[in-house]
Amino acid sequence: MKDNSMTKPKVTAGRDQLGDFAPKFAEINDDILFGQVWSRDVELSQRDRSLITVTALVSSGILDGPLSFHMQIAKNNGIAKDEIVEVLTHLAFYIGWPKAWGAFRCAKEIWSE
Repeated sequence: MKDNSMTKPKVTAGRDQLGDFAPKFAEINDDILFGQVWSRDVELSQRDRSLITVTALVSSGILDGPLSFHMQIAKNNGIAKDEIVEVLTHLAFYIGWPKAWGAFRCAKEIWSE
């Protein structure tokens, strides 16, 4: 079993960006998605969650802000440049070349920092 004693910073992106406009959505984003789902480290590592999330976003054609945000999290969670390149190359054949191309532009920015 993993040691979950290290406290992770509380995510407030939902409240920061949408709290005034869509308070319930912001609450669910911050408290449920990031507070409860992403914190289930015993069931699935943060690293694995990052790979799954990036794959889901790219597959859905979401190649803007949320993808950039989650690619940065993936990098922070230990996904190396060579790994993201391999993931996107593999995905290209299943999700479409243009989606992979767009994701590569985002990944290049994140892993070049």
